Amino acid sequence: MHVFIGGAYSGKTDYVMRLYEQREVVLIDGDLPDVAPDCEILVIQHVEKWLMTQNLEEDELVVQSVLTKLTALAQHCSLALIVTDMGRGVVPMEKQARLLRDTCGRLYQALFAEAEQVVRIWYGIGEQLK
Repeated sequence: MHVFIGGAYSGKTDYVMRLYEQREVVLIDGDLPDVAPDCEILVIQHVEKWLMTQNLEEDELVVQSVLTKLTALAQHCSLALIVTDMGRGVVPMEKQARLLRDTCGRLYQALFAEAEQVVRIWYGIGEQLK
């Protein structure tokens, strides 16, 4: 699994699609599928949109659920995840927004630990972290 992280509108999707332009890619936006589509590389972006539909009070269960789904998907194709860095800046006042931020932080830690490669994207330029 490869993980690409960066702020909103930092060029993450363009970077990833250029990286894999010679391969058969399926891009999924804001969802975590139960079944892998027929492809060589499955790119999933905006996992935080899917997270907003979950019970974030149970963040450990949510993180484990995501990891389990990703492990199952990885049995059928290579995975690339594009995630939005939301751990910097002002802590949100609204409880749900704080829960999302915290759950994303815990999920990203788990994803980075499992990933073969982690790249930070800044204005369309990649910096390899792992």
